[in-house]
Amino acid sequence: MTYTARRRMLAGTAAAGLLATSLGVAVAAPATAATGRPALGACTISTLPYPTDTYRADASAIDPTGRFSAGTALRVEETGNQYLLLFWDRDRLTEVEAPSMATPADINEDGVVIGNGWSESGDGQPWRYRDGRVELLPVVPSSTGIDVTAINKAGDIVGSGVDVDTNEFFVVRWPAARPGTVEVLDLPANATPSGITDNGTIVGMAGDFGYWTGWVRRPNGRITPLTVPGVEGIVINAVAGRWAVGFVIPGGSNPFKVRWDLRDGSYTRLDQRLSVLNDVNVKGVVVGGDRVARGANSRELPGGGVGVAIGAQSISDTGIIVGFRNADRLTPVRWTGC
Repeated sequence: MTYTARRRMLAGTAAAGLLATSLGVAVAAPATAATGRPALGACTISTLPYPTDTYRADASAIDPTGRFSAGTALRVEETGNQYLLLFWDRDRLTEVEAPSMATPADINEDGVVIGNGWSESGDGQPWRYRDGRVELLPVVPSSTGIDVTAINKAGDIVGSGVDVDTNEFFVVRWPAARPGTVEVLDLPANATPSGITDNGTIVGMAGDFGYWTGWVRRPNGRITPLTVPGVEGIVINAVAGRWAVGFVIPGGSNPFKVRWDLRDGSYTRLDQRLSVLNDVNVKGVVVGGDRVARGANSRELPGGGVGVAIGAQSISDTGIIVGFRNADRLTPVRWTGC
């Protein structure tokens, strides 16, 4: 339940290294209903608590149970901007000061959050938040752009880096069974992971820009392709349970969005009204932009409207969705019953 690391690293933006400078609980009002379009049936939107003195705030990840969420905020001060990491345990908010560009990537059901930042030299520096502390993850020597993508129930983390000599991507794993270590996985050239399931299956993409192929790495190390016949490229955006979602690039026609069944590699088309594909849960429910999709159909989420943008970023296995709403300011929101 993540975003694809490749997109972030291609941006090539450098910033300061990640260090947790303070830890505290923010005082905020209970979640209240956001204004906007009428709710569709039982589908409702509410605002997550956030520091009221911030310029903007959002939520970008939720754990499979729907209990833990994470996001970011920006506080504008006289001496400069202060970036914050936001961690929610239901409606209880903890804020952690962080340098710019520190962003959460994923959370597991124990509330362990992983995310990405930058070292003082401008290289990627991933981190993990657990037991009230932010800790830096070890990185691979002779690499740059190290990025985390996903964490599973056991605490195994996957991500990617860039070889400084070849400038190619490679996949790394931080195994929970061997704390403090990081390992490079044997995968096709120029590979990046899109997610890891609870049984350790890793799914991702590889190859040259615009001509990516999909792959599945089983827990025993066996690698199989994830394909759609007759297409030039495949992008895999998110993975959960037996499902992967992404879009394919056919030669000479428009890309279309699909959901793969990892058990046999079969696929079905998704509703093309989904503007983006941000996440999928173990039931195969997909979110992105202002829509949530089950099967081949999707529905618009409440809270948007003329001049008001909403974005569904992550969905739990219980169906709770988190994201943002941008009206007069950017705020973190949660959808339930959708």
